[in-house]
Amino acid sequence: MFNNPCQEKFKTMIGGQALIEGIMMRGPKLDAIVTRNQEGLHIETKPRKVRPGKSVLSWPFIRGVVNFLDSQVAGVKALMRSADLSPEETQEQPSKLDMWLEKKLGDKKFQNYLVGTAVAFGMGMSVLLFFLLPNIIGSFFDRWVSSNVLRNLIEGLVRIAIFLGYLLAVSRMGEMKRVFSYHGAEHKTIRCYEAGLPLTVENVRVQTRKHPRCGTSFLFVVLVLSILVFSVASSLLLALVPALETMRGSLLYSLIMFGFKLLLLPLVVSVSYEINRLVGRYDNWLTRLITAPGQWFQNFTTYEPDDGMIEVGIAALQAVLPEKEGEDRW
Repeated sequence: MFNNPCQEKFKTMIGGQALIEGIMMRGPKLDAIVTRNQEGLHIETKPRKVRPGKSVLSWPFIRGVVNFLDSQVAGVKALMRSADLSPEETQEQPSKLDMWLEKKLGDKKFQNYLVGTAVAFGMGMSVLLFFLLPNIIGSFFDRWVSSNVLRNLIEGLVRIAIFLGYLLAVSRMGEMKRVFSYHGAEHKTIRCYEAGLPLTVENVRVQTRKHPRCGTSFLFVVLVLSILVFSVASSLLLALVPALETMRGSLLYSLIMFGFKLLLLPLVVSVSYEINRLVGRYDNWLTRLITAPGQWFQNFTTYEPDDGMIEVGIAALQAVLPEKEGEDRW
C-alpha cells in the first residue's frame, strides 16, 4: 500500500502533447502518436533524430532555440496526423487551394509546406499577440514614464495579462475541453511513471494534472524573463545611443525598440529553456517557487481526463519507454 501515490521517485525526460482525440509522447529514442477511434487505440511510433552530445546544436544556450523549433515542428506534424486519424465526421474537406498545392508539390512537399506554414503562422501570431500588442499598449505611457525599467515592467504586465486572457478564452471553447483533458491525461501518466508506480488507470487517476516541465510553464517563464532581459538590454541600448531618448514617444522610437526586442527573443527562449531544464531536474524550494506560477496557469490548460483518455496516455508513454531502464532519466 502506498502512503503517497504522488510522491516522485525520479524525473524523466519523456514529455508529450495533447492531440485531437490522442496524445503524442516523445522519449529518448522514439516518438509515439496514440489516438482513439471507434475501433480502439491506434498507435504509431517512429525513431527520433538524436543529435550527438558534442554537436554545437546541443550546447547550452544554443539548444534552447533548436529544441523549441524542433518541438514546434513535431507538435504540428503530430496534430495534423491526429486530425487525419480522427473520425471521418469531424474531418474537414480540403479546399481547392489545398488540392491544387498537393497536386503541384506532391504529397511530401505539400505536407512540409503545411507544417512550415502552420509553424510560421503560430509563431507570427504569438509575436503579434504577446510582443507587438503589449509594445503598442506600452508606447502610450512613453510620454509620462521616463524610467526604462518601469516602461518595460508595464509592458511585461500587459503581456502577462494578455496571456491570461488568451488562456481563459481558449479554455472556454467547447472543442478545446477534450484536448485539454488529454493534456491532463498526459501529465498524470508522466507523474505516475515518475512516482515509480505501475502504469494502470487507477494509479494514473490519482496523480496531479500539473507538471513543472509543461509548455504552459515554459511560456510563462519566457514572458517573465523577457521583462528582465528587455529592461537591461534596452537600458544599455539607450546608454549607447543617447539620441534615442529624444525620440521617445514617437512611432519610430516604438518600432526601433520593438525590432530590438525581437532580436533578443532567441536569447530569452534559450535562457528560459535552461531554466526549464533546471526545474525539471531538481526539486527544492527554489525550483518549486519558480514553477508555482506556471503550474497555476495549467488550471486553464489541463482538465481532469476520463479513463479512456488515461488509457491513451498510458499507451503513449509505454510506446516510448527505452529498452534499458534509466536511459530516460532527466
